[in-house]
This record gives sequence, structure tokens and C-alpha cells, in this order.
Amino acid sequence: MKTIKILLGFVLSATLLTSCYTEEVIINDFDNQPGISLNQLLGSYELWYVDINQTLGSGETPFLQIAFTMSFKNGLVYANNNLVGFGNQGNGFGIDVGTYDAYDMILDVYHDIDGYQTFDVYQIDNNTIELYNPYNDTSYFLNGYQRSNFDYDYVFYDNIHYFLQEYEAWDKTYTSQMGMLNEFDNENYLQFLAGGNDSEFRSSQDVNIGNPDNIYWDYTGIYGVGNISNNMYLKTLTLDYDFFDNEFFELSVINDQRIELYHPTSGTVYEFTGRGYIQFLRETDAEGRKIEGKKELKKRKQKTAKKDNPRVNKRS
Repeated sequence: MKTIKILLGFVLSATLLTSCYTEEVIINDFDNQPGISLNQLLGSYELWYVDINQTLGSGETPFLQIAFTMSFKNGLVYANNNLVGFGNQGNGFGIDVGTYDAYDMILDVYHDIDGYQTFDVYQIDNNTIELYNPYNDTSYFLNGYQRSNFDYDYVFYDNIHYFLQEYEAWDKTYTSQMGMLNEFDNENYLQFLAGGNDSEFRSSQDVNIGNPDNIYWDYTGIYGVGNISNNMYLKTLTLDYDFFDNEFFELSVINDQRIELYHPTSGTVYEFTGRGYIQFLRETDAEGRKIEGKKELKKRKQKTAKKDNPRVNKRS
């Protein structure tokens, strides 16, 4: 995560490159602009933000479901799947996830994990494209930006519950001395399981565990992340423990591996450090281990109601 990035604007202009070979052009019916090729269109913006809440259809294309941004550069596909390192990893492009071909308003992606996926591409407006997958009848809508005026911080804090899921465990590494004694003082490890804004967490009273795989989880409950008015950088975190009142915190991010939890009831400040970073390419963590059993694969959840896709499959 980069430090305090300022949003310069969502409506962007771009200089479109001319191609040295013949290729079918896209006619921009929305504003009667001269046509451009699909390769030029994909390359006109450095980042394509996946607006997951605009998705139409009941299906899913896995690599689009987990990505925050996609980029198409010289035949290679890049994605920002993680919020750890968001804005810095790959100079802001994320990681290389596959290759692509673009022709005749068709985008063929050869994803490293998901394999071959094909899309019909429609230009919706100056900086929005629709990727329609005819095999699952689902459309994803991507908004184009340049790295220089893409608000990495806004996306990070708007999706911070996914950030909490990107470590196998959070290790309590600091407790302030000023707060009153309380039950949460005994909890030393937290884990946030994939599943959306309100999902499962686990806590443990183990101490000095080097490998997150060896933590014994004493309790499983439900957690929720909320907003605080007029402060994008401060969130609320509620841990629902059945056997005593919910634990409520103010959550702030110190850096990409450390968070601060302020407990208003006791006045105690805790710091937790992430252990076991998971780089999401769907199947493995940073050490190449398969993510099975204990953690569901992270994917972005659509907050809006699912709607049928009116797009007609022209390939059928």
C-alpha cells in the first residue's frame, strides 16, 4: 500500500497509439469518435479497475472475481489480486498472471491457473469496457485509469476486510500499559477467514508460535468491518464472542504487515503483525503451498443484487 495517494480524477483522457498492422476497429457509437483497434483500447489505460458491483449474470470468471485491477501490456496480463503491496507490487501493475490475444472485438486470455478464457469486448464509454464471457453468460465491467491518477489508497481502505484475510494469522506484538485489564488481553493470535465484509474470525491464546500452521484456535466467531464518518483511514472492527460481549475496536493500518487495534472500553492499544502472507493466484500461498481446508480461497463479493445479463451470446 502506498502512503496517502491523492485521487486526481476518475474521468481520464488518453492518447491512443496507432497500430502498424491491419486490425478490425471498434466504432465508438457512444460519442461518434473515430474507431480504434481492440489492442489500442486495452492499452489506452494502464489499469482497468474491476467494478465488481456492476457485474451482470450469475456466473463467475475466477481470475476476474479476485482481481482489483487488470492490465494488458504487450501480450501479458497483469493483476492486482492482493492489497498487501497494493500500488507498489510490479510498479503498480501487480503480478503477471497470463497472456492474451486481442482481435475482432474478442479477448482471449490464457490464465496461469484458470487456463483459457474468452470474452466479447464492448466499449461502454470513454473509460469503461465490458468483458462478456459467453460460456457463463456473465459480464464484468472495467474502468480505465493511469497509474498516476488511480487512487490506490481509496481502493485499499474501501476493501480493507480483504487485507485482513491476506495473512494466515495476525500475531499480537504490542500491548499498551495504560489500558485496564480486559478479556481480550488473553488473545494472542487472530485469523480472518475469507467470505466478505462479515465473515468468520478465529482467535487463539497460544504464545510464541513460529509457524501459523501450529496455532491452536480456541474460538471461532463472526467479525465485521465498518466505516467511520469523515475518516477514510480509520475503520471499526467488531469481534463477536458468544461467551461475553462483542469486542469493539478502532482499526488503523500502520503498514502492509502491521495493524493497530484501539479498544475504547479499556483504553488499550494493541498491535498485530501479519504472519504467513498469502499471494493470491487462487491456489497457492507465498511459499507455493496449496491453500486448502483452513482457508477458503479469497474472492471479491458482489454487494449489489445479482441481475440477469441482457447481453445476447452472439457465438451460440
